[in-house]
Amino acid sequence: MRLHIGGEEIKEGWKILNIQKKSGVDFIGDITDLSQFDDESVEEVYASHVLEHIGMAKIRSTFDGIHRILKKGGKFYISVPNLDTLTKIFVQMPEGQEKYNIMIMIYGGQTDSHDFHYFGYWPSLLFSILTNAKFKRYERVEFFNIFKDTSMCTTNTLNGTIPISLNVIAYKD
Repeated sequence: MRLHIGGEEIKEGWKILNIQKKSGVDFIGDITDLSQFDDESVEEVYASHVLEHIGMAKIRSTFDGIHRILKKGGKFYISVPNLDTLTKIFVQMPEGQEKYNIMIMIYGGQTDSHDFHYFGYWPSLLFSILTNAKFKRYERVEFFNIFKDTSMCTTNTLNGTIPISLNVIAYKD
């Protein structure tokens, strides 16, 4: 099984876990509690702009839970707002809609009770969390090109168009 956490896009070969009951969702649940999945039952986990919605107290156990359900050789696709990038852009951005959009990427859209960001990630912090969760190998990538989602977002800056997401593939050895 390949599990798309927080997703909505139906794609052959992927099952969707979402905290909200929506069309196409296969499993209702929270990324912080993956007890409905057996150990080493998932080949790939995809979580785009989901992990920032987890409170600091549950980050370690959430990453441990993902490691637990992944099969050996499994992949964990992670996309989170890159706090390093977003804060640098925010400080340099002139007033206007683009600056407001950057603020939304930092704090969440707040369109419902699930759309708040509780934690921020930058590369070295994410790598440290992955290492602590027993992921020994990971790589940063520009885009995954699996789903059309926030992992592909870019913004216009004074220096051109740049990606706003930190996209990483972690491997369970």
